[in-house]
Amino acid sequence: MSWNPALEPGCPDEIGAEAIETLIVPRARDIGGFEVKRALPAPRRQMVGPFIFFDQAGPAEFLSGSGVDVRPHPHIGLGTVTYLYRGDFHHRDSIGSDQIIRPGALNWMVAGRGVTHSERTSAQARQGPHSLYGIQTWIALPENREDMEPIFEHHGREALPEIEAEGVHARLILGSAYGERAPATLYSETFYLDVALSPGACFPLPDDHEDRGLYITEGSVAVAGQIFDAGRMMVFRPGDRITVAAGPQGARLMALGGATMNGPRYIWWNFVASSRERIEQAKADWRAANWGRGLFDLPMGDAGEFIPLPG
Repeated sequence: MSWNPALEPGCPDEIGAEAIETLIVPRARDIGGFEVKRALPAPRRQMVGPFIFFDQAGPAEFLSGSGVDVRPHPHIGLGTVTYLYRGDFHHRDSIGSDQIIRPGALNWMVAGRGVTHSERTSAQARQGPHSLYGIQTWIALPENREDMEPIFEHHGREALPEIEAEGVHARLILGSAYGERAPATLYSETFYLDVALSPGACFPLPDDHEDRGLYITEGSVAVAGQIFDAGRMMVFRPGDRITVAAGPQGARLMALGGATMNGPRYIWWNFVASSRERIEQAKADWRAANWGRGLFDLPMGDAGEFIPLPG
């Protein structure tokens, strides 16, 4: 953990409200016992840098014996990012990964040409009452990586760089920011930070990335004289120096962005691709259920069920 001179004290307010290019109010939906808020993709913004999907899961409370059971399902053309504040997930996938993720750690699965995974509350957590609160995102892959073999990486919280300044504690989950670099293997310019702010503390966004956004998970922040509460995502105009100030209760933020992609992506269900043809091939392969003989197989240790193709 280190103090970073890039995070200077003080809150210069040199920007106007027009620096907020897009304000996103997530759509909320209940998926069986807990609420998910989806900020990306949004009607006016498909991506922030390579981030094409952004979900807040919870906070939710569960009784003993209950939990989350996301059955095996497929992905192509993206990387999934799982980061938790509270609770756990037991991840299994079709390339043999078997990993429980806990708060402050990173699960990074790159689907490439095709992968299947499941995410369930662990057996240990189900032994008593427990909670779940976390963020799941997808990162679109560059076109030259869409056919790569899938990979999975887990990085414990101790492996993720931490950055300290006056009233600021930030954990770098992915990519590079403030002279630090996170360990996960990436294929495009990216940054992704978990930021905790004390009341009144100031946080400047990295100014060396083209696309930059903030999602407020707790508390509130002031930007250009406006107050924004939890459950809001702001995407900022490229090139502006952006500093936000935490409200009287402090704040917790996810800061994200990177280089813009070379074009939009097609999204259908759990599939992301640069062409409709890739989507249609993935749909046909999942519908056929020829496990291990096409794009998809079922996760080792969790092959007893799967989510059918919608429609």
